[in-house]
Amino acid sequence: MTRSRAQDLNVCGATAAIAVIDGKWKTALLWLLESGPRRPGELRRQLPGLTEKVLTQALREMEGDGLVHREAYEVLPLKTEYSLTTFGRDLAEALAPLSDWGHRRLDKLAEARTAS
Repeated sequence: MTRSRAQDLNVCGATAAIAVIDGKWKTALLWLLESGPRRPGELRRQLPGLTEKVLTQALREMEGDGLVHREAYEVLPLKTEYSLTTFGRDLAEALAPLSDWGHRRLDKLAEARTAS
């Protein structure tokens, strides 16, 4: 899905929602930010394989979509924290049933593998 779909007004609601969480890391970032504000370094440590460039890009897109808030503190060294906005929390809550379904699917896959 292209990034432009996140701004397209002529799509169904499900497509509009998926457009803002599309990609490998955004749902994981939402999940981590649900428990409170995090600094970028913390997020990278908790998501091995996530590069600084990709993290920055994902957080900027999520900020642009109104899901996260970026707070920059005027201290040295510079300190930046990201947190979920109310809109981001709404999305995280809406994704909870989908996550539950995904876990049930994974359980079924695991059962099928052990049965064969």
